[in-house]
Amino acid sequence: MENVERNRAQYIKMTQTPIPKLISKLAVPTTISMLVTSVYNLADTYFVSKISTSASSAVGVVFSLMTIIQAAGFTLGMGAGSLLARRLGEKNKKAADEYASTAFYTSLALGLIITVFGQLFKEELMTLLGATETNYEFAADYGNYILWAAPIMCASFVMNNILRSEGKAALSMIGLSVGGILNIILDPIFIFTFNLQTAGAAIATVISQFMSFVLLLSMFLFRKSNISLSPKNIVFKPKIYAEILTTGMPSLSRQGLASVATVLLNRAAGVYGDAAIAAMSIVAKVCMLVQCVCIGVGQGFMPVAGFNYGAKKFDRVKKAFRFTLTADTIIMACLGVAIFIFAPTIMKLFRAEDATVVEIGSAAMRAQCIAMPLMSMTIVANSLLQSVGKSVRATILSCCRQGIFFIPLILVLPKFFGLWGIEYTQAIADALTFLISLPFVIWFFKGLKNEQKSATADVND
Repeated sequence: MENVERNRAQYIKMTQTPIPKLISKLAVPTTISMLVTSVYNLADTYFVSKISTSASSAVGVVFSLMTIIQAAGFTLGMGAGSLLARRLGEKNKKAADEYASTAFYTSLALGLIITVFGQLFKEELMTLLGATETNYEFAADYGNYILWAAPIMCASFVMNNILRSEGKAALSMIGLSVGGILNIILDPIFIFTFNLQTAGAAIATVISQFMSFVLLLSMFLFRKSNISLSPKNIVFKPKIYAEILTTGMPSLSRQGLASVATVLLNRAAGVYGDAAIAAMSIVAKVCMLVQCVCIGVGQGFMPVAGFNYGAKKFDRVKKAFRFTLTADTIIMACLGVAIFIFAPTIMKLFRAEDATVVEIGSAAMRAQCIAMPLMSMTIVANSLLQSVGKSVRATILSCCRQGIFFIPLILVLPKFFGLWGIEYTQAIADALTFLISLPFVIWFFKGLKNEQKSATADVND
């Protein structure tokens, strides 16, 4: 009876709370969670940069490995999360539990596969990711521990998305934030006090990820969540896996292509030495910190869109989209201007000892700032399409930024424009993706209008 009342209260909250208040309430903890995650990734880069330029570039190399692990976790987590949000909107909790449990236990198995194959072929993997002769040892030391943590990292991403999708973003924030703060504290201890260098940064990350995993799991074990992650709820049916993977495909495409893009970027920058790899790695982490604000607001919007779409409250879906797009555009414009102005100062915080790193990084950072306001449309459009189950469209859109546009550009532009081509590739890809996003949004809302008419006709009949 208690669970029924909790589910009913959650339904009323998600379908009746004023849109600005509801999205803000969900977006704030989600954004904080993402910022903390981004900050402790940035902390690794910051502290490792104090070792040497080669060590700093090694973090950029291994970042693509972490993106692969994130791709696995986000695919299952976002897929199951979108589905369970709609099922909760339809008041079908049993199906929601099945999606969540199947995704959670599958993520543990998938993470273990990444660990085993990564360790077996570690040397080939590091070389493939773009390690050079001068940064290989740093990259191998860092990557070794990250590989061992793959199962808990994958599972944490799934639990994080499940909590957010059911409207419990604050619980997700607690789990991720504690781990992130711990990582920032442990980094200098393991890197400098214990003199473990890049391996120390990785050990700090693994301990922090384990703490986040334990805290997130406790939310389910102590029934802070309305969702049950019991092995009894696992459904070994191709249809269930197909639904989760199809719905999560945009995340797989986005994260998977981001990993490929990072590898190609490292290889292109490697022609200009470890300083170029280090500079582009720092720029990527700083810009990701900014993007986390936009993505965090977008992910606060997703459960609202999915829940209300499932409940056939289409007017609330429209209002939620408009509010989120406006908020994200203003935020990204303001942050873009600030970072453009202080780009050299930001770069010097990481590697003031190397003028080449500062010069390359400042130019690339300013280029990306120009395109930052445009990213809000891309991110919110993708969040919308994925949350309501328009998986094919969401997948195509998510492939654009770091796949359809970035990969050809990073292969071509440096050949004609040298280092400038590397520095401006991401900004050009962002601008092109914005142009593609517009017709996707128009197409969706035209279809939503027809769905609304159909729903109204059914009620009248």
